[in-house]
Amino acid sequence: MKTKTALFVRLEAKPGKEAEVAQFLVSAVPLVQAETGTTAWFALRFGPASFAICDAFPDEAGRSAHLTGKVAAALMAKAADLFVTGPKIEKADVLADKLP
Repeated sequence: MKTKTALFVRLEAKPGKEAEVAQFLVSAVPLVQAETGTTAWFALRFGPASFAICDAFPDEAGRSAHLTGKVAAALMAKAADLFVTGPKIEKADVLADKLP
């Protein structure tokens, strides 16, 4: 199995900031692609203002590197402006996966 750990981050956009949140998430793709320790990364939208990031890693070192990397730094720098509350970051263990 290629992935062992994961993160799930819930994000609720402030009113009027929904498009900016969506664009921010799309713009993060090149930063994530540069992370060798990130196995999979998804930016998700559940409704007009409800978003999430789900990502997976081969080990704790990959997850830790992501949490201290450029995407996390950019997310935290914009959090007060874009989100109703700070990002809710949940750590998880991956039990099974299917990746290309």
